[in-house]
Amino acid sequence: MPELNWIGKDKVINHDKELPYRVLKANPKLSTSSKSDNIIIQGDNLEALKSLMPFYYKAIKCIYIDPPYNTGNEGWKYNDKVSSPQIKAWLNDVVGPEGEDLCRHDKWLCMMYPRLKLLHQLLKDDGVIFISIDNNEYHNLQAIMDEIFGVRNYVGTVVWKNANDNNPTNVSVEHEYIVCYAKSKPDIESVWKSANIDVKEKLEQISKELNSKYADPADLQSAYTAWYRENKAELWPFNDYKFIDKGGVFTGSRSVHNPGKEGYRYDVIHPETGKACTQPLMGYRFPEETMKRLIAEGKIIFGRDETKLLELKLYAKDYKAKLSSVYELDGRTGTNEIKTIFPEDKRPFNFPKPSILIEDLISFVTRDDDIILDSFAGSGTTGQAVLNLNKADGGNRKFILIELEESIAHNITSERIRRVIKGYPGSRYPEGTGGTFQFLDLNGKLFNEDGFIGNHAKYEDLAAYIYYTETKKHVDLEKIEKPFIGASGSKKFYLVFDEPKNNVLNEKLALEFCDGTKTAVVYADKCLLDEERLKALNIIFKQIPYEIKKY
Repeated sequence: MPELNWIGKDKVINHDKELPYRVLKANPKLSTSSKSDNIIIQGDNLEALKSLMPFYYKAIKCIYIDPPYNTGNEGWKYNDKVSSPQIKAWLNDVVGPEGEDLCRHDKWLCMMYPRLKLLHQLLKDDGVIFISIDNNEYHNLQAIMDEIFGVRNYVGTVVWKNANDNNPTNVSVEHEYIVCYAKSKPDIESVWKSANIDVKEKLEQISKELNSKYADPADLQSAYTAWYRENKAELWPFNDYKFIDKGGVFTGSRSVHNPGKEGYRYDVIHPETGKACTQPLMGYRFPEETMKRLIAEGKIIFGRDETKLLELKLYAKDYKAKLSSVYELDGRTGTNEIKTIFPEDKRPFNFPKPSILIEDLISFVTRDDDIILDSFAGSGTTGQAVLNLNKADGGNRKFILIELEESIAHNITSERIRRVIKGYPGSRYPEGTGGTFQFLDLNGKLFNEDGFIGNHAKYEDLAAYIYYTETKKHVDLEKIEKPFIGASGSKKFYLVFDEPKNNVLNEKLALEFCDGTKTAVVYADKCLLDEERLKALNIIFKQIPYEIKKY
């Protein structure tokens, strides 16, 4: 298979292995719980991803990332330019002086390649990754994804028609891409169905039941209203529907007016009065040609006269059971959403993705206790999407968010999730979604430059790292019973690590570790037993730090 080559590739192709392993430290001031499975990490996502490996190796079901598009735009709070100071410093360290001559595409590839390698390792065998991108790096992204994930694991590309052209050219660009790959395509479900299909079926069933009981439209409406109020929390994405058509076809509506300040502006003639409908300042969400088509198809609901707002008729039967390759959603939805969350800030974060977009994607591929990871977290859209989806279908999905910029992680990412959990005016769930999260900072290196265990390392940090390097499995911290780390196959693993350079494997401990069933692998500073005695007790001694495998 042809491979993409670029300046600096030879320096970064194995950088994930050379990267120092750093430990994660809880930040109680920014956490809502010290025990939460939802995690927000502040720090370089490359180092953070490697630090997650002992705990989440092959454990992530879905990854969504929105990396820099490499447009060259300046002035954003989250700089969408690969020559940002952080990336420059990293390139100088890893690629060396050669990095000063790289074009911006080389820099982008150098930045992305080792991160994608780590993300690939974190995915479950039946896991999938979604990556938002635009024309600037779409072709390069697909080339390195084919190399890392395998061309056979390409699932498809969603074209997101967002009608935003931030860089007008001769051809107005009104779309972006969401590239999807599987860890192992044969292991994923052959057909993806949205988690909300069950809701759709419930709606259609209650529609038929109520229509069979009530012939009078007024009685039907009253019965539906009572049922709707009782079940409203479970009806996403249909919770803005208003009525049931007689005949068992569940119908609803939503505004056709643009959620932003600058919509499409044109006259729509009311079919009864012959007058132009009064258009709000915001305009319409659809281009005029689209509006004409919807009117012709009978999908636009007119009020009794031209003063009433127009609405789009929706049918539960039309809800997509499969993920479509074309997704249409106004790009300003995300901006208006975050302004609603942060009403005190006129511009809290530029161009965030709409949570409904991420929510829809992950609804097709995750269930129950699945873990969703976003290593370019930005404003925290993915975290909100997970919480919203859990609220809608009763799931218990978990999120891991990683954000580089300290000010964004502290003031926007974590604060957004906090407000979503508690609820805020204008939210789909004003009472809040519920949930908790733990905020973590990247701490010092587990091993210093001389190869010795760093002062930042705690027992759990070292134990998790040892278990992962020995077994390539993630460790359950709750099952660690010091000095026992865990078992795998025919071996049990122990770490004698109470205080630096004074951790000794003696006869007493050896007898405790020896049970005659499995080989005991014991890590300690010193061993007082000779080789013959260790062999008799079926113990393998490994001296720390020298015999700890480097990952």
